[in-house]
Amino acid sequence: MTHAHSLRPKIAISACLLGHEVRYNGGHKASALCRDALARHFDFVPLCPEVAIGLGTPREPIRLVGDAAAPRAVGTLNRERDVTAQLAAYGREMAAGHAEICGYIFMQQSPSCGVERVKVYQDNGSPADRSGRGIYANAFCSARPDLPVEEDGRLNDPVLRENFLTRVYAYARWQELLRSGLTRHALITFHASYKYQLMANHPQQYRELGRLLGNLGQQDPGDIGPRYFSLLMAALKKNATRRTHSNVLQHISGYLRPALSDDERQEIHQLIKQYRTGIVPLVVPLTLLKHHFRRNPQPYIALQAYMQPHPEDLSLRNAL
Repeated sequence: MTHAHSLRPKIAISACLLGHEVRYNGGHKASALCRDALARHFDFVPLCPEVAIGLGTPREPIRLVGDAAAPRAVGTLNRERDVTAQLAAYGREMAAGHAEICGYIFMQQSPSCGVERVKVYQDNGSPADRSGRGIYANAFCSARPDLPVEEDGRLNDPVLRENFLTRVYAYARWQELLRSGLTRHALITFHASYKYQLMANHPQQYRELGRLLGNLGQQDPGDIGPRYFSLLMAALKKNATRRTHSNVLQHISGYLRPALSDDERQEIHQLIKQYRTGIVPLVVPLTLLKHHFRRNPQPYIALQAYMQPHPEDLSLRNAL
């Protein structure tokens, strides 16, 4: 399996987050995280649905009105200006036209691009009891349900940021696998490489995926593959916890037991305990484990995506 550091996935992103002056007021919402830290590792595909459907810049703002489950996007001044159908159609068009992307970073709270908690107004102008989802984002995500998506504001949370980018790289690896050919052996090897990552994110789903592949038999992997990948991406979306990470670290450390002294084993267990209780971040016990595995290589552990699911210099596990 290709290591994370050798991949450069494409990520679609709301154009305003890269500093493009496409917002309704002619401004932007440039994200330093996206433009600086993430741009070193990803090729961004900037998209702005409101400009793309011809609303222009600057323009009258739009907002969501009506039923929160199926809102309409209309002008804030000219209520007759309804662009719901155009935004939805553009979302479906972009979802079909950008098969190469491995993730999407959306602008939060936008009536076109917001993924969740977007304000919806009643016909009388008062806020509705429930929030909704941007029209374009809803159409895009409905067409690409397995694609990792996140909002820019939520990426400031280190747990959510690490989870999102872990999924982006998993998606990129899967796309690479599809390009090289989805054989039974390739599918089983891919699953084996995500054993410990799945055990950290969703142990129950790891077992379910194992049962699915256990029934592979003579079935066409092309039939089981899409179902497997959908279940994998759903499992990885669940955030790992200090408890599940600690369990995984203990499992992995077991491969070193024959090669280490009592003091070395005790040091590892002590750091895992300190991580679990919140004294040190995840990177501390992981760094020590990697040190010992460099001295005592284990092919099965070298295969594991968990050991480095994303490039090390992103420093995503330093704050976990």
